[in-house]
Amino acid sequence: MQYDYNRSSALAGLLCIALIEAPQALALPADPGVRHAATDNGTPQPLTGIGADEMNFFLDGMARFNFIEVVSGGNSQQGTGNGLGPRFNSNQCASCHTQPVVGGSSPPQNPLAAVATADGAINTMPWFNAPNGPIREARFVQTNGAADGGVHNLFVVTGRSDAGSCNITQPNFLPAGNPLTGQGGNRNVVFRIPTPVFGAGLIEAIPDSAILANAQANAPAKNQVGVRGHANAILGGNVNLSANDGTITRFGWKAQNKSLLMFAGEAYNVEMGVSNQLFPQERDETAACHTYPSTPEDTNNMPPTVMSNSMAVLSDIEAFANFMRLLAPPVPAASTPSTISGRAEFASTGCSLCHTPSFTTGRAISSGSNTIPSVALSNQPVNLFSDLLVHHMGQGLADGISQGAAGPDEFRTAPLWGVGQRVFFLHDGRAHDLLTAIQAHESQGSEANGVIQRFNNLSDQHQQDILNFLRSL
Repeated sequence: MQYDYNRSSALAGLLCIALIEAPQALALPADPGVRHAATDNGTPQPLTGIGADEMNFFLDGMARFNFIEVVSGGNSQQGTGNGLGPRFNSNQCASCHTQPVVGGSSPPQNPLAAVATADGAINTMPWFNAPNGPIREARFVQTNGAADGGVHNLFVVTGRSDAGSCNITQPNFLPAGNPLTGQGGNRNVVFRIPTPVFGAGLIEAIPDSAILANAQANAPAKNQVGVRGHANAILGGNVNLSANDGTITRFGWKAQNKSLLMFAGEAYNVEMGVSNQLFPQERDETAACHTYPSTPEDTNNMPPTVMSNSMAVLSDIEAFANFMRLLAPPVPAASTPSTISGRAEFASTGCSLCHTPSFTTGRAISSGSNTIPSVALSNQPVNLFSDLLVHHMGQGLADGISQGAAGPDEFRTAPLWGVGQRVFFLHDGRAHDLLTAIQAHESQGSEANGVIQRFNNLSDQHQQDILNFLRSL
């Protein structure tokens, strides 16, 4: 039989045309992953418009943010500081805040294995801190049958060459669960991952009145989907209020801290075991574990004569606060047709009812001057995508912990600026992609249920646009 080449070619051509014109199966919506945009910078950046004095404070604070704490024998000239332990979670501020640069969130590779055995320590790694999982601190829901809620440190200084005769033991976090998600293990242990501190000074400078006005705005739209401000303090209002002066607290997963100085002081004592002038007592007062001569270990250094270099008198927590206060917010990636569509869908779906796109700061003073408002902090836009309120997030995310008057299932609306560069999501790091994190907002009792139902009703393309938009932030 003679082969008909002309007929064969014609059939092949028709087949190619049919394949081209046939509807292509669309991929399901998926998190595009950590962004690497032209706007990303490899080093921490100060706020735009920062003054020369503010820059000095920023650089001093950043240096101390990177110091490695030791129990004793530290040398600031070599980048080490005294006072680590007796119980601690890490030995350096920057170890927990390095994604994508210093000041960020949990890095993709967990650094705590090296911390656990540094200088001869005999700690073992808790099951919920996997090598490729997020850094997690642990809180106990109860202790001896009574409500607890406090941080139980991962490590102790026992065995370290600089810890003397200290001999205390790690808490028991068993039984183990899934090390990547932190789920399925000891039900009395709940977790938190580090929050980024980019743009934190701008958040600190937002007036209370602006937060309250935003809480009352768009009431019909909020009521329609079940989003509500919840009075989480006996002082009234619908935000988390400081029990000390009645103003709005805004830092931490449950908006439990009022200011960056309070945030720094608490972290220094709770995370690294360094007592300071805000938290002057050791969390564990076992006598053999205190090689430092007195407490607090971190204080303002008051020299006998006034020094020209004012930074020399600042305590570490003051320096940490200055660094965070003057640290620039994340810079979003350039817009694309998909991210422009995603931003519109983010708003129309109702996500922005809690994740408020922007505030404006008031007149704020940084540590660089005590009389002149800071140009970098005053009357500036704060594109944080958060209302800074706490909301009921339902049984699925409830951790059983109350802080202040933020209850067991209440959390601060997480700021979304910089979310495109994050690796882990939700308060305990259980989600490793944005789509999982979004879906986790829906559970019994969550204020986000109505919004998530709207999201689920979007087309695959519009859902993908929202994911692309979030990764551009």
